[in-house]
Amino acid sequence: MLSKSLILTLTTALAPIVWGTTYIVAAELLPPERPLLAALLRSLPAGLLLLLLLVRRLPRGQWWWRSAVLGVLNIGLFFALLFVAAYRLPGGVAATVGAVQPLLVALFASRWIGERLTGRKLAAGTAGMAGVGLLVLQAQARLDAVGVAAALGGAVAMAAGVVLTKKWGVPDTLLAATSWQLIAGGVFLLPLALLVEGPPPALTGINLAGYAYLSLIGSALAYSLWFRGLHRLPASSAALLGLLSPVVAAAAGWLLAGQALSPGQCLGAAVVLGALVLAGPAGRALRKKPIGGENSSTLGKRLQFGKSLRCKPAAISQTGGKTDKAERNAISRRG
Repeated sequence: MLSKSLILTLTTALAPIVWGTTYIVAAELLPPERPLLAALLRSLPAGLLLLLLLVRRLPRGQWWWRSAVLGVLNIGLFFALLFVAAYRLPGGVAATVGAVQPLLVALFASRWIGERLTGRKLAAGTAGMAGVGLLVLQAQARLDAVGVAAALGGAVAMAAGVVLTKKWGVPDTLLAATSWQLIAGGVFLLPLALLVEGPPPALTGINLAGYAYLSLIGSALAYSLWFRGLHRLPASSAALLGLLSPVVAAAAGWLLAGQALSPGQCLGAAVVLGALVLAGPAGRALRKKPIGGENSSTLGKRLQFGKSLRCKPAAISQTGGKTDKAERNAISRRG
């Protein structure tokens, strides 16, 4: 039977799995050169739908400005940069550049919420950045500097949003926090999209299907699961689950869009994923497990139990000796 912590981890992991499909959906189903429109239609309709159907209440007090800040970092700014990267880079490249986010979360968490910044996290982050360097420098596809900068900027925005979400806690319910942030992010994006891209073009049925998927599945569902896990898991552990996004993006690009990956790109992706995954719970469990399959706690208990067994015969012998001596004295007195 699955433990509660494992179920929580698996359900939280569904969010980055879904987000990994954003790149192929944007490239194949959405109108070209409209990243801000895509970000807007992904966030605002989803937030309003949650608010009207499920939440039915507005923020109170300081949660007005907190929801605005978190909405811009987690949704508005992140979505805008995400779609810029998705339009200008192959999906696997864009997602893997964003894999530096766990290192950024570890750095921010050490300063803002007191999570310990260990050498293990720094080493993993350094290896991850080296892997990103391999990925970018040896890519066969044309890499756009604006796309790479957008992917990195999105990672910074999301990392800051993750740590502040953890720091400020839950205002009301998780669905309320999700809807408020989606709406705040959408309001931030609305004037930006109109100013930069102008009025939206005529949308086809395929375009509407793509936007509906990103809004309902990629935002309303995925962010509800993400914020639920983020409030219950350590910030660094939750951020490590984001590594599933580049895996899914690269697989989707290869399977559905025919995007090729060079050996150098594969090596870079492997370095990033390996370093950050080993820094997570699985890596800690492997390091704590010694040769022979027993941890130190179990081995100590076994040794203590063995000592107690070795002591018992001596105690029994001493007790038995005293008993025999008493019986002999009694017999001699009767005699």
